[in-house]
Amino acid sequence: MEKAKPGWLTAGGGSAAAARNRSFLSGNRSGSRGRTGTGNGGAKKWAEYTALASVPLVMVLGNSMIVPILPDLERQLNITGIQSSLVITLFSLAAGLFIPIAGYLSDRFTRKAVILPSLAVFGAAGLLAGFAVIWKNYPLLIAARALQGIGAAGTSPIAMALIGDMYRDGAESEALGLIEASNGTGKVLSPILGTLFALIAWQAPFFAFPAFCALSLAAMAFMIREPDSGSHSRPAGYVRRIIGVFRKQGRWLIPAFLAGATGLFNLFGVLFFLSDALEKPPYAITGVAKGGVLAIPLFGLVATSYATGRYIKNNGRLMRVLMNIGLAVQAAAFASAVWLNGNMPLLIALLTLSSVGTGLLLPCLNTMITGAVDRSHRGMITSLYSSLRFLGVAFGPPAFGWLAGISRGVLFGAVTGLAAAALALVFFLVKPPKRAGDAG
Repeated sequence: MEKAKPGWLTAGGGSAAAARNRSFLSGNRSGSRGRTGTGNGGAKKWAEYTALASVPLVMVLGNSMIVPILPDLERQLNITGIQSSLVITLFSLAAGLFIPIAGYLSDRFTRKAVILPSLAVFGAAGLLAGFAVIWKNYPLLIAARALQGIGAAGTSPIAMALIGDMYRDGAESEALGLIEASNGTGKVLSPILGTLFALIAWQAPFFAFPAFCALSLAAMAFMIREPDSGSHSRPAGYVRRIIGVFRKQGRWLIPAFLAGATGLFNLFGVLFFLSDALEKPPYAITGVAKGGVLAIPLFGLVATSYATGRYIKNNGRLMRVLMNIGLAVQAAAFASAVWLNGNMPLLIALLTLSSVGTGLLLPCLNTMITGAVDRSHRGMITSLYSSLRFLGVAFGPPAFGWLAGISRGVLFGAVTGLAAAALALVFFLVKPPKRAGDAG
C-alpha cells in the first residue's frame, strides 16, 4: 500500500486504533463496487455507458434547449426579460438547493431509487411547463420549472456517484470522462435542437424534452444493475461522518471542489461571451450558425474529456500532471486573449484551447472525488461537488458579461488570475497518491 494512501483514500490512519475504527467513515465495504469494469466487455459495457451518459445529457437539455426561444416566450406571454430569465434561474436555483438532499437520499437508500423518480419528475414537470406556455400561464410555468430543477437535482450528480459504485481498476475514469463528454455534447446540441424544434412551433422544445427524459429513464431502469443497497445509518450519525470526511480529507477535497467550480465558471462564461460577441456587428451570426461556432470550443472540451478519462485510469501521478497542465493551458489562453483586438478566428482558437484545459482538469477531479470515499458517503460528497459546479455555471455568464462591459482586457486579465489561483490550489494542495480514485 502506498504511503500516501491512508490520508487520501481511507478514513483512518495506518495505526491499529485507526484500523479498528475505520468504520467511522468507511461503512460496509462489502459490495461497494460490484464490478471491476474490466469484466464488462463489449456491448454490455457500452450499453451501461450509454445509459449513464444519457442522464447528464437530458439534464443539460432540460435547461439549455429553451434558451433560443426565450425571446418568443417574452412576446407570447407578454413578460419582461427579467421574468423570462427566471425560467432559467429558478431551475438552476432549485436544483442547487436540492442536490445535497438527493445525495443524502441516494446514500440512505439506492442511487436508482433517486435517479428514476427524479427523471420522471423532470420529464413530467417539463410537460407541465409546455402546457403552461400554451395556456399563457406564467406562474404555472415558473412553478413547473422549479419542479423540474428539483427533479434535475437527483440526476447527473447521483449518476456520478453510481459510476463510483459500479466500476473500479480504472474503468470509473473512462465512464466519468464519458459523463463529462456527454455534458459537453448536451451544451453543443441544446441551442441547435431548441432552434430546430422551434421551427415546428415555438413551444415545441418544451414538449420534446419529456421524450428525452423517458428514453433516459428506460435506459437506466433496464440497462443498469446497481451493485448494492444504501446505508441505513440515522441522519445525525450520517452528518457526523460527513463532517469527519472533511476533517480527514478537506485539505484536498475543498480545493478540488473549488477548482472544478472554477473550470465550469470559465467554460460557461466563455460560451456566454462568445455567443454575445458573435451576434454583434460585424459578425451578426445567430441561430443554428451561431450554435455551430459555439460547438468549436465545446468540441475541444468533449474530445479532451473523453480521451482524458479513458487514459488516466487510476494513475494519480498522471492526474496531477494533467490537472496542472489543464489549468496552466487555461491561464495561458486567457492571458493571450488580453492582447487580441478584433481577431475573432484567433480568439475562438484561444477559447477552444481554454476548453481543452478544462477537459484535462474535470475528468481527473471527478475520478478522485467519486473514489475518495466509500459508497455510504459518496452520494453526498459528489452532490456537494456538483452544487459548487452549479454555482460556477450560474455565476460565470453574468460575471463575464459585467467584466466585458468594462473592457475585454479587464475580462481576460481577471479570468487569467482566477485560473492561476486555481492552478496554485491544485499544485500545492491536491496531491493524489500513485493510485487514486479507487476507495472501497
